Amino acid sequence: MANQTKDFYRILGVAESATADEIKKSYRKLAKQYHPDAHPNDNAAAEKFKEISEAYSILSDDTKRKQYDQMRKYGGLTGMGGFGGRAPGAGGPQAGGAPGGFSFDDLEVGGLGDIFGSLFDFGGRRGRRSGPQRGENIESTVEVPFATAVRGGRVTVNVTVTEPCPTCGGSGAKPGTQVITCPECKGSGQIAFGQGGFAVKRPCPNCMGKGKVAPDPCATCNGQGQVRRQRPVQVNIPAGVDNGSTIRLSGQGEPGEGGAPPGDLLLTIRVAPDRFFSRDGLDINATVPINIAQAVLGSKMSVRTVEGKKVVLKIPPGTQPGTRFRIPGQGVEKGGRRGDQYVRVQVTIPEKLDENQRALFEQLAEAADLKH
Repeated sequence: MANQTKDFYRILGVAESATADEIKKSYRKLAKQYHPDAHPNDNAAAEKFKEISEAYSILSDDTKRKQYDQMRKYGGLTGMGGFGGRAPGAGGPQAGGAPGGFSFDDLEVGGLGDIFGSLFDFGGRRGRRSGPQRGENIESTVEVPFATAVRGGRVTVNVTVTEPCPTCGGSGAKPGTQVITCPECKGSGQIAFGQGGFAVKRPCPNCMGKGKVAPDPCATCNGQGQVRRQRPVQVNIPAGVDNGSTIRLSGQGEPGEGGAPPGDLLLTIRVAPDRFFSRDGLDINATVPINIAQAVLGSKMSVRTVEGKKVVLKIPPGTQPGTRFRIPGQGVEKGGRRGDQYVRVQVTIPEKLDENQRALFEQLAEAADLKH
């Protein structure tokens, strides 16, 4: 009989030799394609999304992936053939194990023994079921103002999460009605496929693995017992955070199953550009305009810092266009260190001159010609 267990490589559409980056790239593409937000009330897409997430949770972890590859090798999963190409009861492996006494129960790294134990039932021996599953992590991006990224502060981000339906309280049944035991799986949440001493368990398609069904489903959640909602989350931004860095908020992800803890919220920081300031490591750069008279004769001017302060900058006579001036200690503070602020002067040329200005510039031009 052909093996019907999940092939995580095939689910993600990658080769067995795929690198971690290739696996992540494929997962993100498929997760975006089948995400529940893109397919509301689509049970098939929701199941596909769960399957993709399960595959990635195994193949993205080096230890779990090695154990899974070992199972595929010794369990005869490679090539989607049967166990060693021999039917159970025909001189093949003993029930509950693979060649050489190998058993899925022997592998408990990251819960893999439980995962595969729940998929197989050798010789009628029921595999151990894993406990309630921790909620999925949520990945999102938050745009942070430039000044907040430098000084630190608090921002609010709206995160889409799965929550119990407020109408039915998560039961999936219309208010005033009750859920009943699923007639297909008799409340187990699983059904088995196979023959002889080998069977593969799958979540019951009738109750989606819950063991209960609602004859009169809730109109708000269509009997799912869950809805997708946006939830505002307050995020503390540390001072000096870098563009592209990630902040993890424990327990702010998807809720767990059966009372299991929720997942985490992973926020990628995108620092918004500023019209006046830019950043280079711990240093802050700014450009200020000055006129020709200020550049030639010298001047004093007030310059704003990223901390919101005003600093008097002295422009010496004869300052050339593009000259940079350093204001010490007015950069980014991070890890006990603080950078500086650099101010570049840009000399502006007037587009129009009145008669007196033109006369003065003509005199300067004549004096320059006489020197040559």
